[in-house]
Amino acid sequence: MGLVLIFGLINFAHAGEDDVLESIRPAIEKLSAEFEQIPADRQKELKKAALFIRSKLQAGEAAQLTFICTHNSRRSHLAQIWTQTAAAYYDVEGVHAYSGGTEATAMNSRTVDALRRVGFTVTDSTGGSNSVYLVKFSDNKPEIRSYSKVYNAEGNPKENFAAIMTCSQADKNCPIVQGSTFRIAIPYDDPKVADGTPEETARYDERTQQIGREMLYLIAQVKD
Repeated sequence: MGLVLIFGLINFAHAGEDDVLESIRPAIEKLSAEFEQIPADRQKELKKAALFIRSKLQAGEAAQLTFICTHNSRRSHLAQIWTQTAAAYYDVEGVHAYSGGTEATAMNSRTVDALRRVGFTVTDSTGGSNSVYLVKFSDNKPEIRSYSKVYNAEGNPKENFAAIMTCSQADKNCPIVQGSTFRIAIPYDDPKVADGTPEETARYDERTQQIGREMLYLIAQVKD
């Protein structure tokens, strides 16, 4: 308890529910009741990341997490956004989520649509081939600036961060993530395989919910 009082970084009371948009809360409540759907091997990896976060916060440091996939177009964005949302929901301060790729392309518009369907407010602030989207998850927290970039781009941490690989290709092609002090791989199936098919919306919603469920689980482990 003394650590909480000294550093003020972890608030174990479930006081952050009002910090997320009301439109997102039904999805959060649903997904947080489905933790048993997460396979044991994935729970194990997520608990490792939770220990990283807890150790940083208890040391009075920020916990920086960079979610990495090849193109920083779909899965890594979803993981970043859900992690920051989960930190607000569970009132765990000091968590800073980022995303990046091994190359930059664009945040896919289907990812944007999936976020909107689950209750996020997403605005295209620039237009162009690699739009900067402003993702609002709270009335009290800053919007997340989402666009495709490499993992060590300006604005992302260069040292003392956790590298969380969200696709197997990036995990294989990027054996060393410069500056990271912790690394795990939690690869997700790419919803891109359903692009342009009748299953497109369902596949993106499925991946959005899976990632949301697991990032809520991650932060819940920090809180517990």
